[in-house]
Amino acid sequence: MSKDIECIVIGAGVVGLAVARELAMHGLEVLVTDRAEAIGTGTSSRNSEVIHAGIYYPANSLKARLCVQGKHMLYDYCRARGVNHRQLGKLIVAADESEHDTLKGILQKANANGVKDLQWLDAKQARALEPALACTAALLSPSTGIIDSHGLMLAYQADAENAGAQFVFHCPFEHAKVLPEGGFEVSFGGKDPMTLSCDILVNAAGLQAPATAKRIDGLQPDKVPTAYLCKGSYFNLQGKAPFDHLIYPVPQKAGLGVHLTLDLGGQAKFGPDTEWVETENYDLDMSRSEGFYDAVRRYWPDLRDGALQPGYTGIRPKISAPTEPAADFVISGPGDHGLKGLVNLFGIESPGLTASMAIAQEVRHHLVDSLEKPHEPHLT
Repeated sequence: MSKDIECIVIGAGVVGLAVARELAMHGLEVLVTDRAEAIGTGTSSRNSEVIHAGIYYPANSLKARLCVQGKHMLYDYCRARGVNHRQLGKLIVAADESEHDTLKGILQKANANGVKDLQWLDAKQARALEPALACTAALLSPSTGIIDSHGLMLAYQADAENAGAQFVFHCPFEHAKVLPEGGFEVSFGGKDPMTLSCDILVNAAGLQAPATAKRIDGLQPDKVPTAYLCKGSYFNLQGKAPFDHLIYPVPQKAGLGVHLTLDLGGQAKFGPDTEWVETENYDLDMSRSEGFYDAVRRYWPDLRDGALQPGYTGIRPKISAPTEPAADFVISGPGDHGLKGLVNLFGIESPGLTASMAIAQEVRHHLVDSLEKPHEPHLT
């Protein structure tokens, strides 16, 4: 029995867009839906806009493999499509000698992940690169960069649309069920409710991915992880920063610490910190800046009082509790849950943006057996 459309992608963040692009350019008929009014209004537009090197993640994890693979793909794509980016490099700094073992562990982890370009710097070498920096040692990561995340998402959207994909906004997912003959019946709410059938369903709903999966009748509940929300605040630096590289402290449990990043205009910002929350909200609590001054002055002691201005907040879509180690990406396909044509993407936090093109390829590989007829790839 024919379906209304071959593939529905729920979520128009950077990963959903990358998946839609990948599937459409391989000949699939794709519809992308999102509850918001435009692409990338959630986590995808509320992050550090960093192209990560693949340094921190456990060896053989999806985060490690897809970050390293995705980094190379992303740099090539940005050059080919004119997406604004800059390979600035970053310094991971030890504030005192007690953190040197942690730095050495990061270096070993990076080597295990295939990131071979890290350089160990002593304090003098680090200050030669960044005279305002206070540290006892540092790691230089030359392949870390920054990117215009919205420009990237627009490029993904354009590629997907050029390959025939369609987008519908103000279209919240409500419910899906597995059809007896295979495929899915998917219901959407909003101003113009609709129900569509499809052969392939990709849940790229970000923060809402576990809640979305729970509303797919036929998917076993134990295949859906628990969602945890980890909020991070950012503060902008008033005035010009004396740094040319990104500056990161040694990482913390839930994130990479309050780091200094630069945007493509040269403006500096600090963050994110870590705040576990129960509900999705993006209010910025200015009192949190008090902790930022102490954190930043460990590597930049000359940060002046009053220099931090309100920035923004973002939320990491965690699937591990505050007391647990950070979970790996979960790309749950038919081989995991037994439902042909379904892929759920859970816990796609950092480095999801960097890994987005590699994640999209991984999704397509999960769906190969669900494609009943060969498709001619679009070459545009």
